[in-house]
Amino acid sequence: MIKSVLIFNQLGKPRLIKFYEQIGTTLQQEILREIHALVAKRPDTQCNFLEGCRSMGTDSRIIYRHYATLYFVFVVDSSESELGILDLIQVFVEALDRMFENVCELDLIFHFDEIHYILMEVVEAGM
Repeated sequence: MIKSVLIFNQLGKPRLIKFYEQIGTTLQQEILREIHALVAKRPDTQCNFLEGCRSMGTDSRIIYRHYATLYFVFVVDSSESELGILDLIQVFVEALDRMFENVCELDLIFHFDEIHYILMEVVEAGM
């Protein structure tokens, strides 16, 4: 099951945050900072899978893709396929590209409602 979807830039500023579990805002910010610290320091030549962060539990995994200045991160439980989630990230980014004709960070800022709608269509309630 998908626990959360995060999109943030290289500085760690969130552009989309979607949690499929009830989590307080302070814990959400802590999770975002922890995941950014783990993902941003990794070179592009390393694997896109990480064992989960402490804040999300021991059975969580972080799967991410780095496109230009944005990181697309899915936090999932151990039952999900890593390659399937990587493919899901690719489909999500392609859908955004079709919608905005070469999506950029400003599209995520100014059209957040459309981004959430596309995410809802691609990923339904964490399943």
